[in-house]
Amino acid sequence: MGDFEDLKAAIESEHPGWLVWRSDAGRWYATRSGDLTDAQLQAGYAMTLAADDEGGLRELLIDQARKDTEGI
Repeated sequence: MGDFEDLKAAIESEHPGWLVWRSDAGRWYATRSGDLTDAQLQAGYAMTLAADDEGGLRELLIDQARKDTEGI
């Protein structure tokens, strides 16, 4: 695994509109930089995602991106 700042930059580059950070406890988070509509929230879009590791966060982000391609 690489340096956190490199991984953070890579994830944010792959998923524009998301800000990534890691807690002191080591959990990985991503928060949208913009707002969601009520329809998006009801369709399962998330403002913030949390995972135990980088791979888990990437999977959650891919799932959110899939919602964009499938539509609400």
